[in-house]
Amino acid sequence: MKTMHRLAPVAALGVTALLLASCGDRPDDTSSSGGQTGGSGGDAFSACMVLDTGGVDDRSFNESSYAGFEQAKAENPDIEISYVPSNSDADYVPNLNAEVAKGCGTIVAVGGLMKDAVAEVAQANPDQAFAEIDSDAAADNVYAFQYNTAEGGFLGGYLAAGMTKTGTVGTWGGINIPPVTIYMDGFWEGVQYYNQQKGTSVKVLGWDEKNPDGGTFANSFQDQGAGRSITETLAGQGADVIMPVAGQAGLGAGAAAEAAGGALNLIWVDTDGCQSAAQYCQYFISSVTKNLTNAVKDYVLAAAEGDTPTGGYVGTLENEGTGLAPFNQFDAKVPAELKSELEAVKAGIIDGSIEITSPNAIQAS
Repeated sequence: MKTMHRLAPVAALGVTALLLASCGDRPDDTSSSGGQTGGSGGDAFSACMVLDTGGVDDRSFNESSYAGFEQAKAENPDIEISYVPSNSDADYVPNLNAEVAKGCGTIVAVGGLMKDAVAEVAQANPDQAFAEIDSDAAADNVYAFQYNTAEGGFLGGYLAAGMTKTGTVGTWGGINIPPVTIYMDGFWEGVQYYNQQKGTSVKVLGWDEKNPDGGTFANSFQDQGAGRSITETLAGQGADVIMPVAGQAGLGAGAAAEAAGGALNLIWVDTDGCQSAAQYCQYFISSVTKNLTNAVKDYVLAAAEGDTPTGGYVGTLENEGTGLAPFNQFDAKVPAELKSELEAVKAGIIDGSIEITSPNAIQAS
């Protein structure tokens, strides 16, 4: 086994032309807990995934993570891939134990909510390789995928502040956990930086990094009704650009934007919304991406070659683990000056001249 602190994504990051970092093709609807198997005749390596709630087509971290499995299999047909869904947190430990019993070469758990379950099962099975999305390592045999999306979120907040016509923007989350609030921190900070640079006073509804107890959450990654209601409430308070950080619940924001008839626009997260929620593409100014697909793919390919990575990976702007997706249908609407400013802000974050103060920020080692 070898220690890898950074897996190298193959993206080319830019504000106007960026790899759709965490978005692959949507998982085949025929995929199931029975999985898919390689068939090239070589020695098979079994890569198993335990999904969080929301399903393999959640248009968020489950889908992006499994797309990494699919891309790894496309490069190495001797990799067998499979997933098991979780309907609630009560399924985490049984699902993980079932995958151990299958004899998987590695087991990837999706989501920071699974950390305690992964710790329990990994410590009980020290010879089994695990990896977990959005969590630090729960045991020595767990590889950690983490993302400093406060950096990408900062760009999203600066963009929102530059695009608002009302002087008010908003963000809200699915569940109040660090992998969600780190995005919201970055968004809030990006707006504050815009105000500092421009002498403006753009307001942020739904989140204040300095007063996290007052944040707005749907308490679900799946409740689209709650997502729509929250979005409409923020819009009613004047927000005309909103960033939901909520998986499928965020689709409710898309429905709210559609009903608003152009008065409300959005910034998506995790994936390029114009690919993962294409029905609402006309309302997505951009998306703050998380490069799950490429990082998971690289991990699985290495593990299949007998070099299972240990330690962890932290995705940043510098290593292309987070960033902004293309502006898509908004490309002609985003002023050239704002695009240039975003490039300068990105460079400032990378070189340290712009400091991220989020308490949820993750430092690359």
